Amino acid sequence: VVAEGRNVSVNGAAVPEGRPYLHKGLGVTWPGDWVAVASSLGVRVAWDRHLAVTVTAEPELRGGTWGLCGTYTDDPADDFVRPDGDIAAFAAAFGNAWKLP
Repeated sequence: VVAEGRNVSVNGAAVPEGRPYLHKGLGVTWPGDWVAVASSLGVRVAWDRHLAVTVTAEPELRGGTWGLCGTYTDDPADDFVRPDGDIAAFAAAFGNAWKLP
């Protein structure tokens, strides 16, 4: 899914603004001024089309996530786990550790 401003596409196909999209476990909806993408995996990402992004995960995923959204354990001590398993001391170091070339 690619979202840029008011334009959203899934696998290169445009999704008309305001029109819900559902295909193979992936849904795109338009709540208010936001665009939201939900997957059958239990993860939902919403974007205000400017700067704000929210990510929510179903309770069944508790303790089973990894990466920029953390481990979903409600334990702040493991919020900044880097790909190598170590804990980053700062948010910037954590984010930078997950960058791809």
